[in-house]
Amino acid sequence: MSHVRASRSAAVAGVLSAALCACSAGTGSVTPPSDGKPGGAPDRPATVTVTPDGRGVAAGKPVVVTAKAGTLTSVTVVDSEGNRLTGAAAAGKASWTSHRKAVPGMTYKVEAKTRTGSGGKATSRTSFTTAAAGKVNKLSLAPGKNTTVGVGQPLSVVFDNPVANKAEVEKQLKVSTSNDTEGSWGWVRDYSGKDRADWRPKEYWKPGTKVTLDAQFNGTDSGRAGGWFVRDYLTGFTVGARQVVRVDLDRKRLTLERDGKKIRDIPVSGGTPGGDKRSWRGTAVLMAKEGTINMNSETVGLRDAYDKMVDHSMRLTWSGMYAHAAPWNSAHFGRSNKSSGCIGMSDLDAAYFYGQVRVGDPFEIKGADTKGTVAAGNGYGAWNLSWQEWRARSASAG
Repeated sequence: MSHVRASRSAAVAGVLSAALCACSAGTGSVTPPSDGKPGGAPDRPATVTVTPDGRGVAAGKPVVVTAKAGTLTSVTVVDSEGNRLTGAAAAGKASWTSHRKAVPGMTYKVEAKTRTGSGGKATSRTSFTTAAAGKVNKLSLAPGKNTTVGVGQPLSVVFDNPVANKAEVEKQLKVSTSNDTEGSWGWVRDYSGKDRADWRPKEYWKPGTKVTLDAQFNGTDSGRAGGWFVRDYLTGFTVGARQVVRVDLDRKRLTLERDGKKIRDIPVSGGTPGGDKRSWRGTAVLMAKEGTINMNSETVGLRDAYDKMVDHSMRLTWSGMYAHAAPWNSAHFGRSNKSSGCIGMSDLDAAYFYGQVRVGDPFEIKGADTKGTVAAGNGYGAWNLSWQEWRARSASAG
């Protein structure tokens, strides 16, 4: 760190030149106080040191201001965009540390006012500039801001670049709820291959819960090959009615429950047993209501099994399992599982069901012949892990 001289009037230049060797650009109106005795020597102002210091310094650390042979009476740190960096003084007021870290590519001006034990006052000013980010990491958030979602919807953060500093990044992800819901972050590998952090409650959300995520990422290093975050993120959502969809592939029935009451029972046909066309089991969360879409079997590794427009499509996994209208399979609804992995139903039932469910509703799927349990990163499969298993995926666990 460097020690910068404070400016002063010509009248006191010789007296203060040594005293302010660690201060920067002083007010110029500092009068050296006496020690209180007739003919006593002038009181030396406190020595102020600021870190980081210089040009092109590394970001990602708090700003620290220290005073030697005196105390800090005030500290002001303002960045080149006019934003003030708040902080707090330590006990004894010999040092001050900012609440936030210095961010990449920014100039900070620091003003520190000090007082000595005998009452001498001084002001020092300096500045430093952080190096620009060589690589920037960004993220995408789900669910959307100000949306209303089902009781199974997790908070989900997918990062553009790898996150090596998971504990440091997770520390910046601050979740608050309107009813102190217990929950935990867990890290998963998204189906896309990217790093992802989800926050799920211990149990399904209570209807009406308001959730806020405040991600104070600016100035956080995501680690090797990941780059810096250069902005903060703020989002929130509300939890709607408690709706749970229960799918029994052995009975070939789908039941919609709302607030514990059965709303409708629908005959369905699931994935064909004995091969790659089987359905997934476990809890899958409704990811999106996509309406009418083209479904092509080649995109899910089933060669030329199908290529058609499908109505009332509701996505359950990234790997391609949906609930949707399947009128071509009507002979099997409620009788046999003969789909290519999705949960099919009649046009009439699908239209009704599509209108009732919302993103975030959990689908609890069971059946004797399935191809496995929905993975945590294949859509929102966190509910297929026990609470202990999920909490163990937090970067702060242990």
